[in-house]
Amino acid sequence: MSGHSTNARHTVLKKIWWLGWSVLVSLGIALGLWQWQRAEDKREYLDALASAPRLEAPAKAPPEGAEIRLEGEFLAQHTLFLDNRVVEGRVGVAVLTPFRSDDDRLWLIERGFKDMRASRATPSVATPPEHVEIAGQWQAAGDRGLLLGDNREGQRLQQIDLSAWSDLGKFAHQGWIHQQQGPGRLTPWWEPSVMPPSRHIGYAVQWWGLSLAALVVMCLGARYLGLGKRSSCKQ
Repeated sequence: MSGHSTNARHTVLKKIWWLGWSVLVSLGIALGLWQWQRAEDKREYLDALASAPRLEAPAKAPPEGAEIRLEGEFLAQHTLFLDNRVVEGRVGVAVLTPFRSDDDRLWLIERGFKDMRASRATPSVATPPEHVEIAGQWQAAGDRGLLLGDNREGQRLQQIDLSAWSDLGKFAHQGWIHQQQGPGRLTPWWEPSVMPPSRHIGYAVQWWGLSLAALVVMCLGARYLGLGKRSSCKQ
């Protein structure tokens, strides 16, 4: 009976050993493949940004990264400020001013960074009162991420949300323009947040390396503990 019980425990231990390590090996392979695919997706995204078109007041929703040119007027009295922006260690806000183009459509312009020197006073910024021509990079509205508390506090926003200007009417498209040229432009702070493809490839190699290490431990450990057959992991 004692021998039978020992064999049974040995069989259970062997199954747990192989199953547990097999799961780790498979997980490392899967995560490596996921990171490899993310690298491919980032390459495609960066290629799309590089080849994005230049458009003048487009009637259809522009592609991500397109350069948009507009003529019209800033609606200075409706300016709000995106809070807690940092440029070269300075804390401030990003200036968000609606813009009425000559075809009477509404656009949101992110004009750049204003240093607030950590002050919580209501920001103020000069805005061109006259008819102007501006250009900038288009960013489509998307997932705004986690928000703790109310989005708006006075004239400050925690996240860009077009509904903050709902009293003006409907915007031309769901997104905004990061101004790069023209009157009213301030210090740039925004750039596409894109991890380079090489970083994802590095992560993929790391996961596959860990998977290989787990495979080695699984085989050598099984041999050392007497849990594997001679043919399971050949030298």
